[in-house]
Amino acid sequence: MDTSVTHLIPSIAILAGMQNYAFLAAAILIAIPAMGTAIGFGLLGGKFLEGIARQPELKGMLMTNMFLMAGLLDAFAVIGLVMGFLLLFAKNVFIGAIVAKLHLA
Repeated sequence: MDTSVTHLIPSIAILAGMQNYAFLAAAILIAIPAMGTAIGFGLLGGKFLEGIARQPELKGMLMTNMFLMAGLLDAFAVIGLVMGFLLLFAKNVFIGAIVAKLHLA
């Protein structure tokens, strides 16, 4: 093997490992808010129906509050989704620093 390339092999392994961790972090940032939102919508819908069953005359107010909370729940999931996509598709700043350090070595 060429000696000019052999010193790059550990650095390439480090870069590949960093990319693997970025994929794992993105998966976590997408999955956990989605599960939390699903649980939240289940609880929200159940309490909404319970409230209507107890006091049907407050249906309009309860529905308004339910849609407001549904919007906040969706915002939580969208923020996690955007952060996950940023990790997946944006330029990784750490890789640029490692490549610059490799060129100095």
